[in-house]
Formats: sequence, C-alpha cells, structure tokens
Amino acid sequence: MKKILTIATLIVALTVMSSCGSSRNVTLTLPNGLLNLAITENPIADKYANMDYGIRLNVVDARAKMALVHVYDASTISVPQFTANPSVNSFVSESMRRYMRTMGFNLDADPSTDYWMEVSLTEFHVDYLSGIGWSATVMMSVKVLDHNRTLVYPTVEVAGRYNMTGSAYSKDIANRVLNQAYTEALKDIDWDRIAFFLHRASSPKQEPNKQVTGEGNTALEHLTIHWDVNSRPQGADIFWRVISSTPEVKNQNYKYLQTTPYETTEVFDIKGLTYNNAGNVQIEIKCEKTGYYTQSKKFNVSSIIEEKEISAFFRLVAEEE
Repeated sequence: MKKILTIATLIVALTVMSSCGSSRNVTLTLPNGLLNLAITENPIADKYANMDYGIRLNVVDARAKMALVHVYDASTISVPQFTANPSVNSFVSESMRRYMRTMGFNLDADPSTDYWMEVSLTEFHVDYLSGIGWSATVMMSVKVLDHNRTLVYPTVEVAGRYNMTGSAYSKDIANRVLNQAYTEALKDIDWDRIAFFLHRASSPKQEPNKQVTGEGNTALEHLTIHWDVNSRPQGADIFWRVISSTPEVKNQNYKYLQTTPYETTEVFDIKGLTYNNAGNVQIEIKCEKTGYYTQSKKFNVSSIIEEKEISAFFRLVAEEE
C-alpha cells in the first residue's frame, strides 16, 4: 500500500513539474505578429495655411534592412517576426501627407509652381536590449526643390528615437515605442524652414539668394519699379539692356521701349537676379534721335531696388553739319 502511495505521489509531482514547464514555455513565446502603425500626436492645425505655393511629396523606402527588428538580446537563437500594418512605405507616405495637410500645407496644388519635398526613409525598426527595454529608431533624409528642380533646401537628416522598459515578450510595448519614434521623427523636420520657401517674402531683403525665374515666385518679381525717362527735344527712341558681371545673370542685347517721354511702372523679370547679386548687374538706357548724338546712362540694380525707380533725363546735342 505504501508503495502504491509513493508511486502516486511521484506521478502527481511529475505532472505539476510538467505543467509548470509548459506554462514557462508559453510565457517565453516570441511576440510575433502585426504592428499597427500610427501617428501618436497631431501637429498644430493650419499653422502653415495660406502659403503662396503648394508642395508635392515623394517618399522613397531606402532602408538597408527591411526587418522591423534588428537587435533582440532576449533570445540567442531568434528575433521577433513583426509585420507592419500597413506596409512601412505606404504608411510613411500617407501619414506624412495627412500630417502636412493638418498643418495647412497645400499638397499637389499646381504642377507649374509646386515645390518638391523628397523624403528617403533610411531606418525604421524597434529593438530590445537588456537593461534598456524596447528602443525604436526612425531616420529620414529630407530635401526640398523648387518647381524647376533646383535644390533650395539641402539634404538634412531627421531622426526619431523612443524607448520604454517592459517585458521583452510584449508586442504592445514594441508597437507603442515604434509609433512614438516615428512621431518624433516627424516633429524633428524643420517645417518652418520648408514653409519659408512656399511663402513669397514682402521684401527682396528677406530672400537674398532667391533667383528670379520668370514664374513670379520671388519678391523681386513683385517689386514695382517706376520708370521715368525723358529727353529734350522729346520724341527720341529709348532702348535698354542688362549688363552683368555675375554668371547667374546673362548680358542682354538692347530692347526697344518707346519714344520719350516714357513713364510706366514695371516689375523685374531679369532671370537669375537675386538681391545679393544685384550689385553686379546694371541696366543701361540708350537714347537716340535722328540729327542728335546718341547718349546712354547706366544704373546699378541694387540702387534701383532700394529706390524703386529709374529716372533719366537726356539733353540731346545736335550733330554738327
């Protein structure tokens, strides 16, 4: 009878041990499955509303490693197999568009004047390190080009990082950390600087290196210049041309205006001109009339911008017979 009880006791003990071992294996199951991607914080609404120009967004997935987990030291033989929902590239592209629209950016407004924002996603992963917990990293490179594909905002790296202590087997923590890191990356983008290019300044001084392109997207092209050209005697033909000592602005041949007296208000349309290079550009006005010597006068464009005026009077001298 004692032998029977002893055997029964052993069986019970082995059953309990087996049950405990099985429970431990369930607890240590890797947290595989879907990570639902989302933005955790909304930006300030309409902060950049009423910009003069729209913008187009192009996102490229340039990650060297596509896996959502790069490092996981809670296991020596395997790492969690996470799948993004939706896919990383579509999520970043769609969510960034929503983020920008919330801030007031006008996306895909006019292909002839829209600026281009190009984003390359270089890192997007969540890792687990003992003593630190779940740690996520999202990195992107951002650059902005004008509608002529001229680089106006050089490539800048932005990063979002976030970590949280907790169980190495918690998919929920991994999910929250990754979403927060992505949100931090969006906040790291210099949106004020990007908005600067979409807003036409009220004065050329505020955009010293922005070139005239002929599209009307610079303060220089909206600066009205008063022309007042006269001669004695009147009825002389007036011509004008651009003389440049900077490679950004090309020299121009004479163009006919009309006869004196000539008075009008015009805006600048000198391709390549900026506020900073205007000191290296001149406008020459030539006055001609049959029976009189030809005369010309030169005006520095920097002075014209400051004075907002071109004023010239030609006292013509009759040719000797």
